[in-house]
Amino acid sequence: MAILQQYTKEFKYNISLATPVILGMLGHTLVAFIDNIMVGQLGTAELAAVSLGNSFLFIAMSLGIGFSTAITPLVAEADGEQNFTAGKSSFKHGLFLCTVLGIVLFLMVLMAKPLMYVMNQPPEVVDLAMPYLNLVAISLVPLIVFQAFKQCSDGLSMTRYPMYATILANVINVILNYIFIFGKFGVPALGIVGAAIGTLASRVIMLAYLWFLMSKHYKSRDYVRHIKLFKLSKAMLNKLIGLGFPSALQMFFEVAIFTAAIWLSGILGKNPQAANQIALNLSSMTFMVAMGFSVAAMVRVGNQKGMKRFRELRRIAFSIFMVTLIFATFFALFFFLFREELPKLYLDYDDSENFTDNYQVVTIAAKLMLVAAIFQISDSLQVVVLGALRGMQDVRIPTLITFFAYWLVGFPLSFYLGMYTEYASSGIWMGLLAGLSTAAVLLFIRFNYLSKRMIRLSTIEEAG
Repeated sequence: MAILQQYTKEFKYNISLATPVILGMLGHTLVAFIDNIMVGQLGTAELAAVSLGNSFLFIAMSLGIGFSTAITPLVAEADGEQNFTAGKSSFKHGLFLCTVLGIVLFLMVLMAKPLMYVMNQPPEVVDLAMPYLNLVAISLVPLIVFQAFKQCSDGLSMTRYPMYATILANVINVILNYIFIFGKFGVPALGIVGAAIGTLASRVIMLAYLWFLMSKHYKSRDYVRHIKLFKLSKAMLNKLIGLGFPSALQMFFEVAIFTAAIWLSGILGKNPQAANQIALNLSSMTFMVAMGFSVAAMVRVGNQKGMKRFRELRRIAFSIFMVTLIFATFFALFFFLFREELPKLYLDYDDSENFTDNYQVVTIAAKLMLVAAIFQISDSLQVVVLGALRGMQDVRIPTLITFFAYWLVGFPLSFYLGMYTEYASSGIWMGLLAGLSTAAVLLFIRFNYLSKRMIRLSTIEEAG
């Protein structure tokens, strides 16, 4: 019991640190949730179009957000050492790289748009997705720049400010969606293009508000004021790229396999694609809880590394793993029990004209929710262990692990079970389950080995 208490006594602080991150992350997903519910009222083709358009965006976002995570452990380590100069340098160089990356990703998405016509997707869905993607692609620039500020704030253990900015963005997004999607207050009804306008505007305001909040706080104001953005150090740029590029690939490999699931579902038809979007959106929301604890692991492990307290690093990391798995178990039960009711939130069940389509979408989505319930455990564990490894600034081996798990194990199974067996949509998600489970096991083995090695080496150093 005393041994267990070593870990459980950290739960309260872990939860308090992670909660604002979770709420902020949920805010991003809530934007998609609101878009999906509002667009779902227009029809299954519109819902599938948002899914297809966002699939391109998610790949770009994964690279940008993944890269930005390099800022957090460096700022956290500098904060642990009480080294402001190193912390601001990490943030400034990270901000420069995120700004450049945001512009590059925006241009890449625009250039990739014609691929939708050769991906064997439903033609009506592609025609709807094109204008939607134009506007949402622009929002990548403020979103990735926002991530640089967010990661700095998280690294300083100021996790509430990004949450406040995200909440404001969500309120604005809901209001603008209502006005532009359905045509209110004299504005013409723009359908899914209206949803894109809401997303773009809310992300610009989210960035501006986070900068404002950080510029007023004594701990962060000197980080975000008087930034000489073009006075750069090659050594620091290389250090951030060395951490950020593998981190971007890690997130890319995972997001890309879920994106592949969207595309494979599109080959099966618009209803399987709409069902996939519903299940993906719901499971994304629970995943954000694990992402919050992943950031908490990154920050706390980074702090302990800066102070060279490696036994504490391992104990704190294990306490975060434990509390994450408790939440994951609860979500697994929730998905299992309400797998048939949750998908109905997205569609108008009173629409007699589209009832057959809606019924099929809900039926498929309910089966996917069953698989999603099972992978709550492995998905949560892999991302929180990945956060701890990033806090230790270990990124290269985890990148290889994620590639192996998702693309050599998960995707081949998704493709075969989805395209060549009667499992169809469920088979695609069974492949996702296999990939996530493989990643969770291998990443945990990596953390266990590395943390024990750090303790052993520090003990030898103290003894010598």
